[in-house]
Amino acid sequence: MPRTTPSEKIQTRAARARLPLRRKPHWLCLRPGQVHLGYVHRHEAQAGHWTVRRYNGGGAYKVARLPGLADDFEPANGADVLSFGQAHDLALRATPQAATAAPMTVAQALTDYVDYLQTSGREGAAVTAARTGRLHVLPQLGAVPVQALTTDQLRHWLAALATGLAKRRSGHEDAVRRSRATANRILGTLRAALNHAYAECRVPSDNAWRGRLKPFRNVAVARKRYLTVAEAQRLLNAAEDDLRNLVQAALQTGARYSELTRLKVHDFDGHSGTVGIAKSKAGRPRRVYLTEEGTAFFHSITVGRSGDELMLHHHGGKPWRRTDQWWPMHHAVKRAKLDPPASFHTLRHTYASLALMNGVPLQVVAENLGHVDTRMCERHYGHLAPSHKRDAIRAGAARFGMLATSNVRPLR
Repeated sequence: MPRTTPSEKIQTRAARARLPLRRKPHWLCLRPGQVHLGYVHRHEAQAGHWTVRRYNGGGAYKVARLPGLADDFEPANGADVLSFGQAHDLALRATPQAATAAPMTVAQALTDYVDYLQTSGREGAAVTAARTGRLHVLPQLGAVPVQALTTDQLRHWLAALATGLAKRRSGHEDAVRRSRATANRILGTLRAALNHAYAECRVPSDNAWRGRLKPFRNVAVARKRYLTVAEAQRLLNAAEDDLRNLVQAALQTGARYSELTRLKVHDFDGHSGTVGIAKSKAGRPRRVYLTEEGTAFFHSITVGRSGDELMLHHHGGKPWRRTDQWWPMHHAVKRAKLDPPASFHTLRHTYASLALMNGVPLQVVAENLGHVDTRMCERHYGHLAPSHKRDAIRAGAARFGMLATSNVRPLR
């Protein structure tokens, strides 16, 4: 009898009772790349059933329901009511052991993850993940089978990665912290790729990276740089016409550069005072609500134009490409004498910071920025200016009747 593969999710009746009702099976990998056992429970009053997925090679697979029901309500009898162990053995019985697919490597896991991001409409995230993997993951871990990864191996890779990045920044006073923060982001990409492979039942376990592998602690800091209203006005005055419209659009919406460059004229709705972002970084559409000033600006650059035209374009009517904004922004920042300098992404941070300081609720800012919830907004954009904190403390903190100077002396 083959050894039973453990599964805390579907192995026991109590565990299965906690699973959500759905048509899609809850899968367990029995043999990587060969066979997977699934549990399906659609109706609360009826027992679930077992199903098996067998791969035929080349990525093709066949799904078949096993006979009978699961032992959710009745004792298993091995015929019309199957326990987890009985379903496990039945799924493996007709699967030849010799038809073993080559184990998935880290390189293949990253490739599959990038493909998944692209097919999900997240092209920007796919490009970032592919570049991160190519530069920082594949040279050391690309050929390693995912199921052979160990926690110690990943810890050593992460430590070596942070050390190497710190050496490149040796002249910077904050080199170690910044390098560890970068290493954490690279680890996040690798972990996402490995989790995707595990979720697709391509590897049998995620123990190597799930719980025991920890990122560097206390290395992420909130971005402090944002423009004041006066600095933003100086930047607008220093920018050329095509860049000025792009900067103004960023300040009015908080949208990313890639989102702004894809806007069409028909994305602006003057009646509701909103701009529609059809494709965001996460692939989800959203509508950004504008101020009266923002509504007037977008009306001025869209009035009388065809709805299918690009709303914002480079000189000569050309579309803004991936890095076209870099040099014009660099020169505008120098002419505006902004110190410290600002990048185009600083405009998004400026939008969020000034909105929060002016009392806009955190949830509203997060939705306009395209975040699922307020966590990212709190981490990166939720800081308040010192003056705003001071006003809040002065308005609400307790008073104790103390004087600046006092004749009171401590007891001895």
